[in-house]
This record gives sequence, C-alpha cells and structure tokens, in this order.
Amino acid sequence: MVRGRSRGVLHLFFGLSLQEIVAGIPGLLLALVLHEYAHALVSTWLGDPTPGLQGRLSLNPLVHIDWIGMLMLLFFRFGWARPVSIDPRYYRNPRTGLLLVAVAGPAMNVLLALAGLLAIGYVPWPNTGWGVSVVQILYLCVIYNVFFAVFNILPIPPLDGSRVLSTISREGARLMTAIEPWGWVLLVVLIFSGLFGRVLGPMVQWLLTVLQTISGVHIGV
Repeated sequence: MVRGRSRGVLHLFFGLSLQEIVAGIPGLLLALVLHEYAHALVSTWLGDPTPGLQGRLSLNPLVHIDWIGMLMLLFFRFGWARPVSIDPRYYRNPRTGLLLVAVAGPAMNVLLALAGLLAIGYVPWPNTGWGVSVVQILYLCVIYNVFFAVFNILPIPPLDGSRVLSTISREGARLMTAIEPWGWVLLVVLIFSGLFGRVLGPMVQWLLTVLQTISGVHIGV
C-alpha cells in the first residue's frame, strides 16, 4: 500500500508542484503516446493502412506529441496529442470499427493504470533513494492514466466519448455534429468554471477505486 496525500485525486493532476510535474513526465508520455498508438493499432488491425502510412503505428513519442499541447498540459493541465487519422472505409463494419477505435485509447489508459498499480504493489522497490523515486513516478502514472481514460470518454467533441456516442446512437450523432465546432470552447468553459472538476472528480475516483479493488493495491488517494 502506498499512502497518497489526502488532497483528492484531481488535485494530483491540477495542483502539482514543480517536482511532481517533473516526476509526472514519464506518466504523461505513456498516457498520451500509448493512447494514440492504441487508436492507430486497432485501426490497422481492422484493415486500415492510414495510420501506418502516416507513421503513427509507432511507439516513438515524437510522432504522437503535439508540443504546444504537451506544454499546455504540463503547465495548464489542459492539452492534447496529435490525433490519429483513420479511414473507416477499410473496415468490414465501419460502425463497429469506429466504436472499437474510439474505445481503444481510453482502454489503453485503463490498462496502463492497472499495470502501474500492480508494479507499485507487487515489485519489491527499496524504501530509499531510487526506489522511492520510481514509486512516485508510477504513482503519478496511475493518476494520469485514470484521468485520461475518464477525460477522453466524455461525450464532448473531439474526445473519444463523442465518437462512441455517435456510433451507438443516431440522436447522439446528430448532437455531436451540432456541437463539434464548439467542442474546445465547451471544454475550456467547463474547466475554468469549476464544473469540470465536479463532473470528472467522482468519475476518476470511481475508476481508481475499481482498479485498486481489482489489483488489490491501494494507493491511498
């Protein structure tokens, strides 16, 4: 068991010190890069050559990172990676394919968070020096990946949740199309109005609790 600060799970994303920001960079890179890689990989599995042709079927962070988005994420807790281009015309079932590709990114973040918990709980890290540093990095990796999984599944364009809703509901698709030009504006308003935290906080805490229960590792957030 690793005891975290009792400041709340969202504070660990929005209220980090400079030291914690530096320690969190590996977790941020994993969350962003493997999220986009998962989109590219699943689309490729479904027969779409577009991600590979554009060099996105890679674990190289440089092909996935938007540097402005990364800096925004580090310092303002609101940023983005380069979206993966796909062509659903290659899919045998375009509707199912789009759903699988959309879900792949958040699902990857959930798996990374679970892997981080298992690494914290079951690897005998030394309780001094580099061992403490590694556990802190893993701890923040868990938080970031849980946050990204929940954040990206919100039904707000251009987040993955909007693609999921569009594929499972015609009414949802019409709604997402209507608000798509204002998606980023809506996200900014939600974040800076404080409403974002009220919605996201309970969802993040719920997913973290589920993953802690599955792994048997409790990090005390």
